[in-house]
Amino acid sequence: MLVEDDDAIRTSLGKSLTAAGHAVTALASGAEGVAAVARDKPDVMLLDLGLPDLDGRDVLAMVRAVSDVPVIVATARDDDASVVRLLDAGADDYVIKPFSSAQIDARIRAVLRRGGPDQQEESTLNLGALSIDPRSREVTVDGQLVDLTRKEFDLLLALSRRAGTVVTKRELLAEVWGLPWGGGDRTVDVHLSWLRRKLGETAAEPRFLHSVRGVGVKLASPEAG
Repeated sequence: MLVEDDDAIRTSLGKSLTAAGHAVTALASGAEGVAAVARDKPDVMLLDLGLPDLDGRDVLAMVRAVSDVPVIVATARDDDASVVRLLDAGADDYVIKPFSSAQIDARIRAVLRRGGPDQQEESTLNLGALSIDPRSREVTVDGQLVDLTRKEFDLLLALSRRAGTVVTKRELLAEVWGLPWGGGDRTVDVHLSWLRRKLGETAAEPRFLHSVRGVGVKLASPEAG
């Protein structure tokens, strides 16, 4: 799903992505985009932040209220603070204007791979009372279902694949957010805080997520310490 108000860009990008093998729905306003996400359940959304009817950040917030669809935002601002705010608000990736259709295609394929067939082949991971099913993307603690956002689940899954090992924030940024150069530690910290709350723990009294100061975080069962 492409949400872009500029007719020329929308038409050109839509044609390029279609030629690359994507089925594209192209819309011109934020309101249309929010309604279509809830109705059509697209695989990925490319969202321009400079829309005429709604601020793109408000559109992102509304989309996140109704869907965990991967969202790639297009922005003219490339400073770290702006990028971190977008990621904290729920964006999965971003592109800086001007960009090429090949770059967009690569970003789309990257976010789709993060939730793709590899996860469907993984078996359920169990760490004591914590159970993670990559196929259904469901998490339970003490037998109770835990409601996680897409990004929270991806973060937990990344840690579970290296359970018992300290994973650095840079590694998490590369694997979960596609940011191999780092610079978004606050994004990891915020999502870890949300994840801890939903798992019924705190940084001061961890149950599964154990922080190692200056290094990273380790996922372990309470029995393992």
